[in-house]
Amino acid sequence: MAEIKVPEDKSLFDSKRFLQTVTRQPGVYQMFDADGRILYVGKAKNLRNRLASYFRASGLTTKTMALVQRIASIEVTVTRSETEALVLEQSLIKSQHPPYNVMLKDDKGYPYIFISSRDPYPRIALHRGAKRKKGQYFGPYPNAHSVRDSLNFLQKTFRIRSCEDSVFRNRSRPCLQYQIERCTAPCVGYISEEDYQADVRHAEMFLGGKSDSIIRELADEMDAASRALEFEKAARLRDQIGALRQLQADQVAERARGDVDVLGVASQGGASCVHILFIRQGRILGSRSYFPDERLGLSPAELLSAFIPQFYIGSQREVPREILTSEPIEDYEPLQDALREQSGREVSLLHKLRGNRATWVTMAQEAAAQNLTSRTAAQQKLHGRFESLQECLNLEQVPERLECFDISHSAGEATVASCVVFDTGGPVKSDYRRFNIENITPGDDYAAMAQALKRRYTRLASGEGKFPNILLIDGGKGQVRQAVEALAELGVVGVQIIGVAKGTTRKAGFETLHIVSEQRELVLSADSPALHLIQQVRDEAHRFAITGHRQRRDKKRRESPLEGIPGVGPARRRALLRHFGGLREIKRASVEELAGVDGVSRKLAQDIYSALHSH
Repeated sequence: MAEIKVPEDKSLFDSKRFLQTVTRQPGVYQMFDADGRILYVGKAKNLRNRLASYFRASGLTTKTMALVQRIASIEVTVTRSETEALVLEQSLIKSQHPPYNVMLKDDKGYPYIFISSRDPYPRIALHRGAKRKKGQYFGPYPNAHSVRDSLNFLQKTFRIRSCEDSVFRNRSRPCLQYQIERCTAPCVGYISEEDYQADVRHAEMFLGGKSDSIIRELADEMDAASRALEFEKAARLRDQIGALRQLQADQVAERARGDVDVLGVASQGGASCVHILFIRQGRILGSRSYFPDERLGLSPAELLSAFIPQFYIGSQREVPREILTSEPIEDYEPLQDALREQSGREVSLLHKLRGNRATWVTMAQEAAAQNLTSRTAAQQKLHGRFESLQECLNLEQVPERLECFDISHSAGEATVASCVVFDTGGPVKSDYRRFNIENITPGDDYAAMAQALKRRYTRLASGEGKFPNILLIDGGKGQVRQAVEALAELGVVGVQIIGVAKGTTRKAGFETLHIVSEQRELVLSADSPALHLIQQVRDEAHRFAITGHRQRRDKKRRESPLEGIPGVGPARRRALLRHFGGLREIKRASVEELAGVDGVSRKLAQDIYSALHSH
């Protein structure tokens, strides 16, 4: 690749002189404004022809003309092929976030099904995030709901454990999953390692799309079990075969060619929606809508042409063998080549379709139109609420960003503070934060609030994020005082603090607002759109805090006190639990009784006793 940097002229961009210097080779171009900020990144088969199209006398859309008027310089990178240009373009878009490019807001990683490999009795579970654990990852799935559906089928059919390792290692008797026939209780040795591994292998085959092979193998094992008069085993294998055949019967006829993503697009009033159906083995596994941020007024075909490379190239998403679209894709050949290089196999982009595939595309397109209409209506309603809040607070401008804090704990245990963020488009979930509160008196909500605010606004002051226009505090004057002192200590100005206190009846609609900047209290009518917005933000902060607190509390309670004791590994924990029958009996045991367990020395017994009686 060769790079050409065109000299910058901040006073006026000379497009004629610039175009005389540009090559006709394929490559990528980057447009900058007078302050050197990136505006747009694009790729072209012929750079001179593509860039000349921006500076023609007529035929440009209003939004494209607005982009051109801001151009102060353009940098051009020449590549060896259009496919290489496409890959470089996507890399630059994802690293630089140009405002005029189609931006795909998708902050959450896709979920996978994970089967551990380091354990004699592997665990199956939903996984999201970095793939650091040793084992097999199947997916990605479009959402957690589809993962749970698959896990539910696998547990009923192959009865693989899903419990956390800490729970598995410390069981002394089978849990409820064994009682309802969704686990074979390997924790207490009710199934041999060999038989359990066979079940795991069958689950892996199913997730790999080899249902027919599993059925043949299970049928052979069922016949062998019948001949050996092992009728209970034969019945279990029969049930597994029946479940797999039922699942196959529920799938559509095109199962053999059914690994497909179907994309439909809809545009309305400057907004757009791309809806994707994820089809695997001929079965609709799930769907998802995306609302790309684009500022050039692209047509549906242009939007899909920009969306698809950003969605697949350079991401961890699975690239299916076929991608069906409701609109024709511009320059689809280099895109197919790039997808083939990424996936290591042939990938087809198809538009003109018949039969089931045409039905799928129609479904995706109709879903895109419906979801776009619903979103537009919701945003208009939300914007009206922001305008009402502006009026009620006598603000010069409509507030663009709200933050709200809340505290949750159980009698002082596992205190968690939440921070949620809303803008005129709704919740900004990528900016939500939780804070595990430490080193305070249990139950001291004031200290918890002060700690959370200082941690949050120290980070914002260092440039880690955006300051809100309004900071909502779920609480009365005491909580508000903590916010005022925290922001004053950090030197934060320009953030309006409002306390949201429940009224005397403690019912929704009777809240009292403490407006710090004006030293006054405000009670809005129950039907006020501004109050509805505050309630929505407050309730979301409450939900987010409670969810975090419960997760932290439950995690702490699931951990065995034995796990933190040096020298007490899985084998010794299992030996202790089997010897005494449970954790309560271990706590009651003397040092001498602990030392009587195989593998536990007197010194280790003393360490165990001290650790269990330290509180």
